[in-house]
Amino acid sequence: MGFLNSGETQGDQPKENDFCIGTCHAKQILEVFNSYRKSGTFTDVVLQVESSEFPCHRVLLCASSLYFHAMFQGQLCESLQSVVRLQGITAAAMGNLLNFMYEGKVDVNEENVESVFRAADLLGVTVLSKACIQFLENCVDHSNCLGIMDFASSFFIFPLAERCQKLLYQDFAEVYKHEEFLSLNKERLVELLSCEQLHVDREEVLVEAVLKWVRHEPNDRKGALKELLEQVRLPLVDPVFFINTLQSDEILQDCKECLPLLLEALKYHTCGKEVNSARTLPRRSTRRSEVIVVIGGCDKNGFSRLSFTQKFNPCTKEWVPAASIPGYAKSEFAACELQNDVYVSGGQLNSSDTWRYMPQLDHWVRVATLTKGRWRHKMAALNGKLYAVGGYNGHQRLSSVECYNTYDNQWLDVAPLLLPVSSAALATCSGKLYVIGGAVSDTANTNKVQCYDPTTDQWSYVAACPFSQRCISATTFNDTIYVVGGLLNNIYSYSPKLDTWNKVADLSMKLESCGITVCDGKIYILGGRDECGSGIDKIWVFSPGSGQVIEDPAMSRCVSYHGCVTITQRLS
Repeated sequence: MGFLNSGETQGDQPKENDFCIGTCHAKQILEVFNSYRKSGTFTDVVLQVESSEFPCHRVLLCASSLYFHAMFQGQLCESLQSVVRLQGITAAAMGNLLNFMYEGKVDVNEENVESVFRAADLLGVTVLSKACIQFLENCVDHSNCLGIMDFASSFFIFPLAERCQKLLYQDFAEVYKHEEFLSLNKERLVELLSCEQLHVDREEVLVEAVLKWVRHEPNDRKGALKELLEQVRLPLVDPVFFINTLQSDEILQDCKECLPLLLEALKYHTCGKEVNSARTLPRRSTRRSEVIVVIGGCDKNGFSRLSFTQKFNPCTKEWVPAASIPGYAKSEFAACELQNDVYVSGGQLNSSDTWRYMPQLDHWVRVATLTKGRWRHKMAALNGKLYAVGGYNGHQRLSSVECYNTYDNQWLDVAPLLLPVSSAALATCSGKLYVIGGAVSDTANTNKVQCYDPTTDQWSYVAACPFSQRCISATTFNDTIYVVGGLLNNIYSYSPKLDTWNKVADLSMKLESCGITVCDGKIYILGGRDECGSGIDKIWVFSPGSGQVIEDPAMSRCVSYHGCVTITQRLS
């Protein structure tokens, strides 16, 4: 009697039947192994960790761990030893690891996850190490992201480290409030404060974080205060916060090394962009950015006077319209920045009007008029005051110089130029005014450079420039004056400290009556007229550090004889 169907033949293959549906069979085997481990039955190796011993089964260790598989299968001396000592693992972690190998489960919590992961990673228990990483991913919050990021980075767990870093950068204002932040060492905090990816709405948040960190261990940490505050944009904090918090902080006031940083911030609050350093550049994440304001000017043919005002963001390359000066359509006026406002004065024909643009309100207001109407003059800010210099009144070049005080809203005459000029370049540098070149008559130009010292109210000559041109423009960056225009295709630099001139770069064409300004650490040259007298729409960007000139996308229109200044503005 057989169990085969009568239709089966001897050639048919025997059929396997699965009597162990699911994981019940494997689970039962693990339970038996675990009971053997606990009773010491059939154990053939003892793992010695710290002062604890763990009797185990080699076969199960090999099945669960790449480390033990390599140890017991190869020719290592441990393969023959009955007792194997392990280094770099705690007894508690080894107990958790064996529980996982024999039971398929383990109690992982915030207290032991690091030690369990280290053990699992060392012994090649991949399933458990991945489970620990997933546990940490679910645990990441403001209170622990710093520690978990350091841990993940040390084991090259890049996705976890990046997740922590993203939370840190995006929510630093919350992270620094927790205890873990106070345990950072100085080097790590310096690195964090200097990171451009740090998202904070206000620079004051970083100042508060630095002071909190120092106050935690004042005796040991106050020596690091200067290095930490050098990474913070102190000039960009709110003036009220500066007075109420920084000037009243005892630790900060006792730190004489920090005095230059505090004075820099105070001077910036008074003088605006006359102060130029890495700390005056807005942090990209604060939603504040330097933008270039282009005001009025002439169209391509030079006939129409434009009343437009536009703002250009060099980072996004976007042009945004701004309020126009009411009823003001002039050219050959002067424009400059003071305390983050824009001032425009004079213009054809012989205007004495002065206007102030407040970018946060997008509004123009009329302020005190010049004592003398003028155009083809230049204007600059020095020590918190405006200076209108030289120009033309329709009959002759002017030597007169006027100084405007915002506090009194009044223009007053100061010492006149040594040589009357129009269409010259004007820049401030190292506390002095420099008038460069310009026209001395309808047909003649000068190469003389006139320097004004406001402390003595006197003018003097310095090294002549290597050209005699009119319709030139200048700006200052890092204690050096840069000059363009005059139908030259070069950029020249002048060092007041060395009293020397140099040619530093070439442009792709000759131009004059262009705009020039410093923005985001680079020098921008916008618009102007070519040698045929036509307005252009080109933008060049010059990097003083590398000496490289690149051409940006064109302006929205051709323009010359326009105002061109940089301000800092909170973006929407």
